[in-house]
Amino acid sequence: MSPDHLANLAVHVGAGTLALAVGFALLAMRKGTLTHRRWGKVFCVFALVVSLSAAIGTVFFRFIPVFAVLTVLVPYQLVSGWRSIYTRDRGPSCFDVLWTLAALALALALTPALLSPSNDAGIVAYASLGALFTLLAYDTVRWCFPRRWFASLWRYDHVYKLVASLFGLLSAFVGNVVRVGQPWSQIAPSAIGLLVILCFFVQLRRRGTGSAAIAPTRAVP
Repeated sequence: MSPDHLANLAVHVGAGTLALAVGFALLAMRKGTLTHRRWGKVFCVFALVVSLSAAIGTVFFRFIPVFAVLTVLVPYQLVSGWRSIYTRDRGPSCFDVLWTLAALALALALTPALLSPSNDAGIVAYASLGALFTLLAYDTVRWCFPRRWFASLWRYDHVYKLVASLFGLLSAFVGNVVRVGQPWSQIAPSAIGLLVILCFFVQLRRRGTGSAAIAPTRAVP
């Protein structure tokens, strides 16, 4: 490896380790508190650094199909999930349109490379690409939703996208480190992540959409 590649890899691994540690701590943390919001921002920063370093590695050092897709999927979920807090009153804004279009353009650009027989993308890459297109389809369709829906839907949107980002990072980590049981060992984190999301959805449903759970206080920066 070149020095530049090693430096980028060190940033990637360091930020990824911190993002996973903070992310799993957030899962156990009480939602809607000042601590939750502040550490949530820390998690997003570390996860975005991971995504940026992954993008640099994909473009300049080595193209790996599944990690190329996750490089688009994870930051899209992160930013979109965080944005749901601030769009809960009026729904998505122009920024959200541009963010969705940018992710769609990247997804479409990656599709031919993933479908190329020479890349041997594998089931995990195809599943990740399918998840990305499904999410993009939902974020497009939501423009047709009545504005009042977002007061309730934002919590589910926030939970799904940020928890999915965390387990997407874990899936990428397992894909890099664990060499046995592939591709199932790499799929397992995503499956577990879906179960965690389902548990949070059930909790939100039981508490009612009018609950203050994970609701931000606007006065807090």
